Amino acid sequence: MTSALITALILGLFSSIHCVGMCGGIMGALTFSLPVEIRSDWRRMLPYILLYNLGRLFSYTAAGALFGVIGAILYKTISPHFGYLFLQYLAALIMISVGLYIAGWFPKYAYIERAAAPIWRRLEPIGRRLLPVKSPLQAFAYGLIWGWLPCGLVYSALLLTITSSGPVEGALFMLAFGLGTLPAIMGVAILAEKVVRYVRKPAVRMLAGLFLVILGLTGLLFAEQIHKLSPFMNESEMECTSEQL
Repeated sequence: MTSALITALILGLFSSIHCVGMCGGIMGALTFSLPVEIRSDWRRMLPYILLYNLGRLFSYTAAGALFGVIGAILYKTISPHFGYLFLQYLAALIMISVGLYIAGWFPKYAYIERAAAPIWRRLEPIGRRLLPVKSPLQAFAYGLIWGWLPCGLVYSALLLTITSSGPVEGALFMLAFGLGTLPAIMGVAILAEKVVRYVRKPAVRMLAGLFLVILGLTGLLFAEQIHKLSPFMNESEMECTSEQL
């Protein structure tokens, strides 16, 4: 479980390099829409920034729990051993695709964002009614809506959540992913142009993408070995594996 959370954190950290363009723009716009007396004092502005992101992470966590349930059903339906391997291979392929997308070598991967467009069409008007944000409660509520914004990389993390073994694990995976996005997204709110200028550099995006591709290839090539070391592999599976050997 620890390795899965580290993977989620890394994915969130490197995905945010791409997401600064969309989520960073939203964060910057929300910050500048605050009353002048709040945004001119960072100590008064910081709670709003935290609440925007707390709401976003809450939505990620809820979605992770839902997809964790789907993953648990698939895991048991296919069979524990082959179910885990199937989901492990799926996770590796998703990770490779995300890496290629961030590096700029797989732009068509963005089509995955169309999957949740119908949901966003219903939520977007609710978010619009919350603007301009005038209170901490409004900031948190807008963050809840923001968490469902169509984003191919968030959806990729959700698909990875299917490889978890249940709702708690899925929720923790998406929470870790969300925490990984915080440095860049909150950095935009505070440092704005400097952060955007840095993460838009082709070399930065390419390095981040290559790292995720290597991570995915490792999972693809060593899925069987990872499964044997997995804490989710029960005794009956171990006996079955030893008999096969």
